[in-house]
Amino acid sequence: MQAVKFLEKLINIGICNYYGVPDSQLKALCNLLYEKYGTNGRHTIAPNEGSAVALAAGHHLATGECAMVYMQNSGIGNAVNPITSLLADKVYGIPVLFVIGWRGQPGIKDEPQHMFQGQITLDLLQTLKIKTFVLKEDSTEKEFDEFLIEADKNMKNGKSCAIVVSKGALSHNSSVTYTNGIELSREEAIEIITRIAGKNDVFVSTTGKASRELFEIRERYKEKHSQDFLTVGSMGHASMIAYAIAKQKPNKKVWCIDGDGAMMMHLGNSLLCGMGTSRNLVHIVINNGAHETVGGMPTAAKDADFVKVAKAFGYDHYMSANDEQSLNECTLKAIQFSGSVFIEVKTSVLSRKDLGRPTLPPKENKKDLMDFLQEKK
Repeated sequence: MQAVKFLEKLINIGICNYYGVPDSQLKALCNLLYEKYGTNGRHTIAPNEGSAVALAAGHHLATGECAMVYMQNSGIGNAVNPITSLLADKVYGIPVLFVIGWRGQPGIKDEPQHMFQGQITLDLLQTLKIKTFVLKEDSTEKEFDEFLIEADKNMKNGKSCAIVVSKGALSHNSSVTYTNGIELSREEAIEIITRIAGKNDVFVSTTGKASRELFEIRERYKEKHSQDFLTVGSMGHASMIAYAIAKQKPNKKVWCIDGDGAMMMHLGNSLLCGMGTSRNLVHIVINNGAHETVGGMPTAAKDADFVKVAKAFGYDHYMSANDEQSLNECTLKAIQFSGSVFIEVKTSVLSRKDLGRPTLPPKENKKDLMDFLQEKK
């Protein structure tokens, strides 16, 4: 189905405001929303999926209207708390129409981090008592219209509904092109950092292309992957993994390669990194101002000053870089510093079209890192 027609049908039942976190499965819809509304007013890109639910709830309280919340199915976990304690019929009875990209759908090949979530997506929504329609590539317009009629009735009675979108079910004729004028790429930044870091240092990388690029850099230099933990899922939590490793292994420098969208998703994690007692953590946030891994829609981080945030959050050292020279300088300083270090690295949005994916299964990655951390070096 064309995303234009999909959106028109939602507007026809009064769904005219949209909140969410971008997803590659919903790229057609995300592109359309950005084209029509940008990121202000009727369309807001939220820090995380729970925030999007709360935004939709606030919209309903102010207007009496039902709003749409979009997300990847991995984001259901972030949304469960406000769904059960805010939207639920036995609490406030606030209706939301969820549009959920179905990664890891059974029978469709996908990445390992999506497989379990994909298996339980429909069961989760059923447990949450959210009536669901699966929009497939071969779904008919009549089937979809019939669901929307029923959904409209349910939402008018304070009950949420969901449309789970299969791969290829939505299409759009154009795509978002967002640029920020910076030449340094994320992959170049990660390469600079790994070349300067110590040979026995540990790296924890966030989900998405950052981990893919770290993997390929190791392959390019014929290096082992045993000192890296590729956080292929769990967006926003790489810093906590890195912090805990740094606490338990105080004699090793631990580098967290984070992203602007990931940091914003669970900003409180950075507060612990800064004010906690770890003295050997380097928290690097690569800020390209976009959810580049899932389509390139902009984040609010393009206008944020993360260095000021790091200072307020208690990091011992905080720096910013936006080119090769300044990043070299910041990384060399980070090696010498004792205490928590924060580096914001501003990069371009683009990445290689031929970027591969890790060939090392997650469980092997875990075992190799654990073996390395047990070595007495």
